[in-house]
Amino acid sequence: MKNYKLLTPGPLTTTDTVKAEMLFDHCTWDDDYKQITQQIRKKLLKLAHASEDTYTTVLMQGSGSFGVESVLTSVVGNTDKLLIIANGAYGERMTDIAEYAGIRYVTYRVHYNEIPSAQKVQQILKADPDITHVTMVHSETTSGILNDIAAVAKVVKSAGRDFIVDAMSSFGGVDIPVEELGIDFIISSANKCIQGVPGFSFIICNREKLKESKGKARSLSLDLYDQWETMEKDGKWRFTSPTHVVLAFAKAMEEMEAEGGIEARGARYRANNQLLIDKMSEMGIKTYIDGTHQGPIITTFFYPEDANFSFGEMYEYIKERGYAIYPGKVTEAETFRIGNIGEIYEEDIVKLCDIFKEFLESKQAEEKMARVG
Repeated sequence: MKNYKLLTPGPLTTTDTVKAEMLFDHCTWDDDYKQITQQIRKKLLKLAHASEDTYTTVLMQGSGSFGVESVLTSVVGNTDKLLIIANGAYGERMTDIAEYAGIRYVTYRVHYNEIPSAQKVQQILKADPDITHVTMVHSETTSGILNDIAAVAKVVKSAGRDFIVDAMSSFGGVDIPVEELGIDFIISSANKCIQGVPGFSFIICNREKLKESKGKARSLSLDLYDQWETMEKDGKWRFTSPTHVVLAFAKAMEEMEAEGGIEARGARYRANNQLLIDKMSEMGIKTYIDGTHQGPIITTFFYPEDANFSFGEMYEYIKERGYAIYPGKVTEAETFRIGNIGEIYEEDIVKLCDIFKEFLESKQAEEKMARVG
């Protein structure tokens, strides 16, 4: 099988040492294993700048969407109402969750290349006192935009509502002072900026708000409060946990600390991202999001003018030479996406852009030959 690096927003390229942790089979009832779970929970609170007195961490089996669904279906009760702020596919996925679960909700939609307005959120909350919870995505990987959760948090908390943040692809790569902002529930997953592998999500919760959710859950498996109550005792998961993934994540957290924490990792991601944008710009390839709101995780690019190739052709050419990129997800334009998180460094970005340049030149040569022929 051909090996290649992932230039995606997760799953992402992990270290050999993280992968090696999964060679060991661990018993879920073992005290050593339960202590690993407890250590992960505490370390995640530190990354979130959240005190143990006010916040707690719950690990939940499944991908990031499982974590989001767990929160929305566990903390928004039958008499509550949810405001969903959406400017991408993952904001829209929250509306799907609300529809399936029968949650009362309203949606504030913004175009994919714009950030939501905190002032507009304030107006919506003032006009609709029934709204009890507000939720939004931080890093919307549909476009690569980084939303201003701090501005929204300010108006949400001033209005006395609960604030839920999907920080799936930003937590660990962008510093988020959770307690300072007053975020009540923030969700991410193992296979993003902490650079573990897929298998569980995690939720950092305001303890009091979590306790208030007792009995509200619409799902047995995704009951956030019951998961926490069991895990809080000694680190035991309610149902079978992804043991190999947990061990890999513990190792990934150690490696993140050794790199220098969020500060150093975030700096590497930002440098990767800026280098990528600069080198693509030299080839005439423009970004979908402007520089003000472009996030450091993944970038959406427009196809070059007069492009004479499909994404599939470009993808296979690049993959054969060692990298995998993402198709576009915005609907109104021809785009593709390139992520720069995981075990990706300057040399990878340079190599990728060289490959991309070679691809463009090969397509131009083909076109020229076709015209001559």
